[in-house]
Amino acid sequence: MGKRKRTDTKPETGLSRREFLKGAGLAVSTPLLVGEGVAEAARPATDVKILGPGKVPLLLRVNGAKHSLSLEPRVTLLDALRDHLDLTGSKKVCDRATCGACTVILDGLPVYSCSVLSVEAQGKEIQTVEGLAKAGQLHPVQAAFVENDAQQCGFCTPGFVMACTAFLDKHPNPTPEEVRRGLGGNLCRCGTYVGVRAAVLQAAKTIKGGGIHG
Repeated sequence: MGKRKRTDTKPETGLSRREFLKGAGLAVSTPLLVGEGVAEAARPATDVKILGPGKVPLLLRVNGAKHSLSLEPRVTLLDALRDHLDLTGSKKVCDRATCGACTVILDGLPVYSCSVLSVEAQGKEIQTVEGLAKAGQLHPVQAAFVENDAQQCGFCTPGFVMACTAFLDKHPNPTPEEVRRGLGGNLCRCGTYVGVRAAVLQAAKTIKGGGIHG
């Protein structure tokens, strides 16, 4: 049998495989020496206020009312609404900002409350489905949902109602195609999309004609 070739011969760079492995092991065992400059640069600026990890005082304005809370900075707006303010209209379904069941209106814009931190919502106007009806009268979108049978199990309905309300605020005279595209961020497992779109078009006419809240 022929002789086995040595595996620690030095390549053209002058560094053998054995020496390379030794050097790599040393580098792994002393990461602070290698990355010290990077770690230094990664430190936060001195003028940045760090919150947490414990509870911090928060002030949220929801449906026109102010609420003082003490929450950890990691608490989402959805959890704050449901678990601390007992506003359970916004539903926790996917918890990944994909289904729209937790939609609320934040400073006039529809947002997934499962993906907004409570600390980020401070100083902004938060509107939930509980705040739509006024003086015992349903909002035109809510009334239209009932009249067009736009809900079955009803679990996704609050998110749809809020998304539709925000949509009509920006598009008061939408076309059916605009409604279809505008509500693409909300999902209904019952498949009531036809009723939802009809409800939006009816609500648009009601608001335009000076109906409730119009």
